[in-house]
Amino acid sequence: MPNTVRLQRIADRIREVLSEMLIKEISDPRLEQVTITDVTVDRELAYANIFVSCIEGSVRSKEILVGLKHASGFLRRELSNRIDLRAFPRLRFHWDPTPENADHIEKLLYSLKKDE
Repeated sequence: MPNTVRLQRIADRIREVLSEMLIKEISDPRLEQVTITDVTVDRELAYANIFVSCIEGSVRSKEILVGLKHASGFLRRELSNRIDLRAFPRLRFHWDPTPENADHIEKLLYSLKKDE
């Protein structure tokens, strides 16, 4: 089993390559303006959990997740060609509400400051 530093390097590399692919190579309109917020890889390298977000927020979350699931075979094959691993993990996509939550908290803090 790989150590935690190696797992983090693999996750970072997957995030980097996948982000680049989404910007330059993927032409699916469902996947426009998608941001990869985080990638985690399990200890057995069986699954890569990919957390995504979008500028529009959770309004398009279902559409984006369906598009990513549809393209997951292609994305996994391309990632395995670019990242040298003996067995490439399966991709699982999840919606990341963190950017929306952060924006909501900032608006609340701004309104409190404005009221003072």
